[in-house]
Amino acid sequence: MSKSPTRYSGGCLCGRLRYEAEGDPLLSGHCYCSDCRKASGSGFIPFMGFASTAMRFSGEARQFRSTSFRGSDAVRNFCPACGGLVFGGEVGKDVSHTIYAGSLDDPSLFHPTIAIFARNRPDWAVMPLGLTVFDTLPA
Repeated sequence: MSKSPTRYSGGCLCGRLRYEAEGDPLLSGHCYCSDCRKASGSGFIPFMGFASTAMRFSGEARQFRSTSFRGSDAVRNFCPACGGLVFGGEVGKDVSHTIYAGSLDDPSLFHPTIAIFARNRPDWAVMPLGLTVFDTLPA
């Protein structure tokens, strides 16, 4: 018998903005960039990346755009009702999306393997042992 693909689901605080993802994440880790720190109000954002074809979204999202490390738009989607930060990327445009692991219905499904923008990590943000660490982005 083959194992069925893992399904991830989650959403915002009030439940109006939801997602489902199927299969293994392309990436899973912690981002310590200054934008993620400010968006989360913490020392990092735990994230998982999925191909857009593996994702389904429901509900209304508002977007905040900023300039990414590579110079393109970084798009963060949040719920207009509760303000909960849920996912990154522009639906219908981007080939992949990030989901913020704090929005998972089952947080035990998050297993970080990398740390990105580690050069920006505050001293007080403890990095788990065993992560592959990148000063900025993986090549």
